[in-house]
Amino acid sequence: MARKRKGRDISGWLVVDKPAGLTSTAVVNKVRWALDAKKAGHAGTLDPEATGVLAVALGEATKTVPYITDALKAYTFIVRLGQATNTDDAEGEVIASSDDRPDDETIKAALGAFIGDIMQVPPQFSAVKVDGERAYKKARDGEEMALAARPLWVEELLLVDRPDADHVVLEMTCGKGGYVRAIARDLGDALGCKAHVKSLRRIWSGPFQASDGITLDQVDALARTPELDAFLQPLEVGLEDLPEVRCLAESVAKLRNGNPASVIASGVEYGEEVWASFEGKAIAVGTYRGGEIQPSRVFVA
Repeated sequence: MARKRKGRDISGWLVVDKPAGLTSTAVVNKVRWALDAKKAGHAGTLDPEATGVLAVALGEATKTVPYITDALKAYTFIVRLGQATNTDDAEGEVIASSDDRPDDETIKAALGAFIGDIMQVPPQFSAVKVDGERAYKKARDGEEMALAARPLWVEELLLVDRPDADHVVLEMTCGKGGYVRAIARDLGDALGCKAHVKSLRRIWSGPFQASDGITLDQVDALARTPELDAFLQPLEVGLEDLPEVRCLAESVAKLRNGNPASVIASGVEYGEEVWASFEGKAIAVGTYRGGEIQPSRVFVA
């Protein structure tokens, strides 16, 4: 018989401004401990050396993680020109170099090829699975893999600063599944000068902003106190990209039991995915079918 996980039945989102040097999993574990939460997860992994928005879902909010993962997100990152590394970031070994340094106009012109629907080959050091094993584990053993290209939507990619000849600061807005390290690598190849990511920061992810994030030092200082609870955002924030329909009082129990029920909707199309609320609280996510929804996810009160 499985042991029941201890902790509070607490639900919501805690936006952490992740520091460099920690894995996303380590941050989630710290937050779970600090809030004494029974269940926690995150929406979108950040590399250990990356900083910025790591949205941690607690309790019932974990059911809304896919909607944050699917949402647009934005990064600002420094690209080091003239060097390619085996990890495509500053943590790796330099494997190729160049003395060429393109000017700003040449770089801006090259960015156009990375906007819109693109195909991207993940870095060798990535969490992509190859024959049932993570690519980074094979890469650490010196194995070179032919990883398949994956689709990525890039809404915007801008040159925002040029501190010196060796570095450019870029800002990118993209969909899910993208590797910023691969953008830097491929841009360096396109420019003929080689490149890698020197530093990376996620500035927003869906509805969550880095400026609203709490630091891990604050999490430590406020651990197991009501003051930390006050930083929680409601789980409904994770559903902002879905249309909202309102439940009738008699529909609440039906939906929570996984049964279709009547809702009040406006401007919602038949077959559209929606979330149902009652008195402002999320009851279920489901498919709208002309006056009622068929729930696919339900939220426990």
